[in-house]
Amino acid sequence: MRKKRLLNKALTAAVCIALSAGLMACGAGSSQPAPQESAAENAAGDNAANDAASQENGDDAAASEADASESAGAGGGQEAVEKEIDREAFDSLVSSGPVADEADIAKSEWATKVKEAGVLRVGGVNIAFLFSQLDETDNSLRGFDAGLFQLLANYILGDSNAYELTQVDSSTRESVLQNDQVDAVFATYSITDARKEVISFAGPYYTSQQGILIKAGNAEITGVDSLAGKNVATQSGSTGPDILAEYAKDAVIQEFQTDQEAIAALSQGRVDAYVTDYTLLLSTMVKNPGVFEFAGEPFGPIDPYGIGLPLGSDGVEFVNDFLKKIEEDGTWEKLWMVSLGDRTGIKTAPEAPAIEE
Repeated sequence: MRKKRLLNKALTAAVCIALSAGLMACGAGSSQPAPQESAAENAAGDNAANDAASQENGDDAAASEADASESAGAGGGQEAVEKEIDREAFDSLVSSGPVADEADIAKSEWATKVKEAGVLRVGGVNIAFLFSQLDETDNSLRGFDAGLFQLLANYILGDSNAYELTQVDSSTRESVLQNDQVDAVFATYSITDARKEVISFAGPYYTSQQGILIKAGNAEITGVDSLAGKNVATQSGSTGPDILAEYAKDAVIQEFQTDQEAIAALSQGRVDAYVTDYTLLLSTMVKNPGVFEFAGEPFGPIDPYGIGLPLGSDGVEFVNDFLKKIEEDGTWEKLWMVSLGDRTGIKTAPEAPAIEE
C-alpha cells in the first residue's frame, strides 16, 4: 500500500527553484506555474525555489506558459531543451538509496519521531517542473527536491514513498515548521541569518544566484546594469527585493506573491524584466521555448539552499549526515543529472556545496 499522500493545505505557494553551479546559477530553490506554487520550482522559494513553488493561484500564468513554441537559449551558451524526466531512472534511484542504521536513528530525537510516525511530513510544492512536479498519471512527485525528500524517507523508513506533502510558499515555510505541521521543508529554501533565528537548516544541498528574464527580442535590457528606470518584477518574501535594492538601485521594483504572477506580468508587458532564482527562470525558459530569454549573466551573492527543520532540532546533524552519504556515494550527482542535467542539456553536474557544520 502506497504511503505517499499529497496534502493540499491550501497554503498558496510561491516557491523558487535552484539549479545553480552548473550554469553558474541562481538557482528555488526553479520555476513553474501551476495551480499552486511549485517548487517553485525557491523555495524556497525563495526563490527560490525557488527554482520552485507551489500554488493554488496563477492559473492564467500557467496557461500563458503552456502556449509557447520554438526554442530558446539558456544562458552561458547552453541551449534549453524541453525533455520529460526519465521516470524509470528516477524511481529506481530514489528507491535504492542508502538506509540508516537503527542505532543512528535512535541517536536522533527528530529521526526517531519520523520513524515512529511511519511517514516523513514534508513542506514543499508539486508543480516545479525541474524540482518537484506532480505526475498525475501515477500520483508521483519527481524532480531534484522531490528526489531528495524521497531519498530521506527511504533513509529513515526504508520506503521512498513514505512521505506526505503539505503545500508551502515563501510566506508559510517557517510557520509549518513552528506549528509542527511538517518535519522538514524542501523548497529551494535560501539559508539566511534572519531565518536561522526562527528555524534551523541542514545543508546547504545546492547554491544559486539571481537571473534576469526578459521577453525574447528585448534589446534594451542586457544585464543588471541596464535595469535602471525599468519596471522589474520579483517575488515578495524572497531574497530578490533586497538583492535588487543593492545591485539595481534605480530599478522600479514590483513585488509579486507568486512566480506565476510575475511571469504573467512579464508576458503581458506590465513589467520589463523578472529577477529571481536563475534556475527557476531556466525552468520557465525550457517550458516556454522562444518566448523568453536571459539578459546578461547571473548576478548577486551565492545563495545557499538548505532543508528547513524545527529550531534547535537534532535533525540538522542527522540530515547533514544523510546529505554527506548521498554526495559521497554518487547519488546526489545522479539525481541532479536525471532531474536537471538530462532535461536542460547540461552535460556535467555541478559540485555539491560544502555542508555547514
